[in-house]
Amino acid sequence: MEERERIYDEFEHYIVPSSWKDRVWEIEDYKKFYESTIKDKEAIEKWWEGWANKLFWFKKWDKVLDDSNPPFYRWFVGAETNLAYLCLDWQIEQGRKNKVALIWEGEPFDEMIRRPKEMRKFTFYDLYRRTNRIAYALKEKLGVKKGEILTFYLPMIPELPEYMLAVQRIGASHSIVYSGFSALALAERAMAAGSRIIVTADGLYRRGKIIPLKEVVDEAIEICEERGHKIEKVIVVKRTNRPAIPWNRRRDIWHHEFIRYISENVRVETERMGSEDISYILYTSGTTGAPKGAQHSIGGYAVGLYTTMKLIFDINPDDIYWCAADIGWVTGHSYIVYGPLMTGATAVMYEGAPDYPKPDRWWHMIERFGVSVFYTTPTAVRALMKFPLDYVKKHDLSTLRIIHSVGEPINPEAFRWYYTNLGREDVVASSTWWMTETGQMLTGHFPGLGKIFPLKPGTNGYPIPGVKLEVVDEDGNPCEPGERGYFVITSPWPGMFMTLYKDPKRYIDVYWSKFNEKGMYFYTGDYAVKDKDGYIWVLGRADDVLKIAGHRIGTAEVESAMILHPAVAESACVGRPHEIKGEIPYIFTVLKQGFIPSPDLEGELKSHLRNTIGPIVASDATVLFVDMVPKTRSGKIMRRLLKAVVSGAPLGDTTTLEDEAAVEEAEKAYEYLKKAMEKAEK
Repeated sequence: MEERERIYDEFEHYIVPSSWKDRVWEIEDYKKFYESTIKDKEAIEKWWEGWANKLFWFKKWDKVLDDSNPPFYRWFVGAETNLAYLCLDWQIEQGRKNKVALIWEGEPFDEMIRRPKEMRKFTFYDLYRRTNRIAYALKEKLGVKKGEILTFYLPMIPELPEYMLAVQRIGASHSIVYSGFSALALAERAMAAGSRIIVTADGLYRRGKIIPLKEVVDEAIEICEERGHKIEKVIVVKRTNRPAIPWNRRRDIWHHEFIRYISENVRVETERMGSEDISYILYTSGTTGAPKGAQHSIGGYAVGLYTTMKLIFDINPDDIYWCAADIGWVTGHSYIVYGPLMTGATAVMYEGAPDYPKPDRWWHMIERFGVSVFYTTPTAVRALMKFPLDYVKKHDLSTLRIIHSVGEPINPEAFRWYYTNLGREDVVASSTWWMTETGQMLTGHFPGLGKIFPLKPGTNGYPIPGVKLEVVDEDGNPCEPGERGYFVITSPWPGMFMTLYKDPKRYIDVYWSKFNEKGMYFYTGDYAVKDKDGYIWVLGRADDVLKIAGHRIGTAEVESAMILHPAVAESACVGRPHEIKGEIPYIFTVLKQGFIPSPDLEGELKSHLRNTIGPIVASDATVLFVDMVPKTRSGKIMRRLLKAVVSGAPLGDTTTLEDEAAVEEAEKAYEYLKKAMEKAEK
């Protein structure tokens, strides 16, 4: 416990933004409020029904929550609505017809005149008309019917949310495959969803280069055909104007030709969708086995998004909101497209890399658009921290009032950096926690309640009202404050996925069986700590744990300790098998500008680890100085690749690596890191 107390001394450290000094919950007062929303089933239902009543429904529910067949919970049973209607028609009915809904910026940049080459604004009415044209074409030309699933393999361009909303309008649904995935990953997902239509683009821009997409789709189709699955149509958006794109005249069609002769004023009747109908499927990788297709609802999902947009992001009519994620991940589904639109927000959508053409691209955009609410990843923050602070200081970021992060635990140093340098110590900030399967955020700070409880650097905040979260030991019993345990959800919530697509048994086995003797505990797969005030600190995946001579140390703990050293910009820790100790830590370390790798610095970092974590990690740690750690576009460290490097396994042996990044990029990173490790070991 002594070592853990040294790492988490932030438990006692409180921060209150200057403009919120007079609007702070006493911790005990907030606890009482929170407890009142979860004290029994009736309280939980009352809380969520209150938020549901703020949304539009074609038909109200017969029952708020049906828990008669756990874990197959059903929310707002008997209700009817439609996500496209909520995002567009309903907004227009509320007077937002000419309000800007989406600001899109492409990656290409004109350095001579210091501005983006492409920037477009779409009002709610623009999106309404554009999605109606697509919906009409899908329905009348290709015969897309209610319940059909289309696969989208698109970059961050406006056509992606447009196609999402178009299929929702006609009662179909989508399976989005991140545009960095391999042909095999795309094929497997298209086959699993039973898709006969794929929507893609000729290519995408990434750090000034054009990355082909159509060729990947063609390769995926060959794989599908070899396995007896036919893709009938491929719709291709012309993004890059690449010449000589491979083309099948009987199968392929350009998006602009697909909608060319359809009136801009065409109207497609909105399908009245049941609350429990499928909105989309999104595949998420496990540590082993095939990807899992999380199947999300419509009604409960909508309520979860609307609530969290209001509570956690405190969306106001004049906010400019930017979630700097990719729509290929659940963060983009929920908090780039559906959540912002159904709350009438003006949202920013960016195509490219955060450091192209210079490390201030994001800060430049925040200044130009006057972004007030910003949502990003700790990894992206740490990557940008390594550049000189001048890149931040030369931009006016005073419009920012809320900055939240997502995707992994945030270390206190990264929190302080963005709180001080981006937020001027006057923003509400926290590391929200949720996952593909939860559909919505489940922790954070809640300025939408009109008051906040104090911030703590590195915390995930408090459980959202109406949801019961707990930290338990191996037997499912609640841990003492400050003790690490398994993070579980012990009550149903509206945004939860309904099942794994066509695999209900795996749904139970993976998520609901670990603590079945304790009742219906949803196993998140994460470790966490609940401190004495009730704040949650998610430590990372339960499988991202070093097992050193019988001791279990979370890799997130090691990485957070490393970043506390002034020389370290970023680190990634994995274990290497050891015949005596089980595992020994290998720490890939990116230094801040101005620091040079040396044996002395390596010794200093090991000494630092000894003081912060203890001798268990420090005595056997290998510190590898590298220029970068490989990450997905969503900002997650590619741990499978790192584990392959340190264990000497070939890249192909890492399970479902194609689910995390483009294979070409992974191969380059793999070879680079292998050479770095060989050099260090010599």
